[in-house]
Amino acid sequence: MTATTTATAKAAKKVTGKAQAKKPTARKAPAKKAAAPAPAQPAELKTTLKVLPIESIERDENQPREIFDEEKLQELADSIKEIGVQQAITVRYVSRGRYRLISGERRWRASQMAGVTTIPAMVMHGLEGGSETLEGFTRSVAENLGRADMSPLEEAKAFQKLVDFGLTAEEVAKRVGKSWNHIDNRLQLLKLVPAVQEALIKGHVPVGLAWYAAQISPANQNAFLARWSRGQFATIRDAEQFCQRVRAEEQDAASQSVMFVLAEDAPDPSKVADTMFPELAEADVDRRERIISDRNRLVGKIGKLGAAGEILQEIASMDPDELALLLSGAHGGIPGNRMRIDHLRQVATKASQNLAKAATAATVRAGALRVAPGMEATNTTEADAS
Repeated sequence: MTATTTATAKAAKKVTGKAQAKKPTARKAPAKKAAAPAPAQPAELKTTLKVLPIESIERDENQPREIFDEEKLQELADSIKEIGVQQAITVRYVSRGRYRLISGERRWRASQMAGVTTIPAMVMHGLEGGSETLEGFTRSVAENLGRADMSPLEEAKAFQKLVDFGLTAEEVAKRVGKSWNHIDNRLQLLKLVPAVQEALIKGHVPVGLAWYAAQISPANQNAFLARWSRGQFATIRDAEQFCQRVRAEEQDAASQSVMFVLAEDAPDPSKVADTMFPELAEADVDRRERIISDRNRLVGKIGKLGAAGEILQEIASMDPDELALLLSGAHGGIPGNRMRIDHLRQVATKASQNLAKAATAATVRAGALRVAPGMEATNTTEADAS
């Protein structure tokens, strides 16, 4: 090999070496990130009808029903002894052959009282968490509402729990199949003091009246219940109007930064003195004289209603044939005169309703006190000092 050939080979080798040195090192592909675990899919909800041992079923401590009438349970137990359980209860599968009630606790309890050992049940598989979850509790509420098994207060507490889960009243209404108004009315019952709640549970106070009572302050709720228990209201409507009037007085007192409290023993409302009306007690002489003058004029007009009553009584007692003969040729005829009397009847009805409201106002004023917070605090301090 010549020197030239050798030199050329060395140069080629050198160039090749440089080229190899400049060649970038192949980069490894970045390691693939571990795929985030897919969110767990809720178990498929399956329902099957089975006959279960009663001892394998446990009640749900968080279920909306709390009160069970023992007498009615015994009646149901007697029926089960005769013809068995006619409607399956609803349960969810827990584990290892154990089940928890969703609805039908009355039938489950009565079956135990009847001594039966098995009960038909719709078993739900895949309903996790039961009443501890929004879906589970909603289902339990809906099931009980559908069977009219819940008392108004139980409904109220159940709806409040759904609200606590984060639902609005409108969303609760949609989920349980009730109107928003029904939900809101029930939630109002939670403002009742314990004594009125107990009266509602026992059926001593109608649920509609309880709603009106819930609108007034706790102290006045107790005073109202005392009056209701003593039978001081002629009708439920009178009691409702009483609560409405108390609420109006409370709002008026609040605007004056004072308290409005019903006295325990109310005097006879027919003997209400002018001093019960602050607007009279604070009026000047001229204002009081005008009120007395208007009072006398109104009472005089009311006294003349006796004559109208006598005329109406005469018409009411006349023979229809004779009445037709007398009025057929009169001005306006029978239709025109009948229209006048119907108008009087409508006006008389409105007047009577307004007088009923006035009577309620007098009753409230007769049995109520306006207490200035500052005065109350002063009295307490003096009592403590003595």
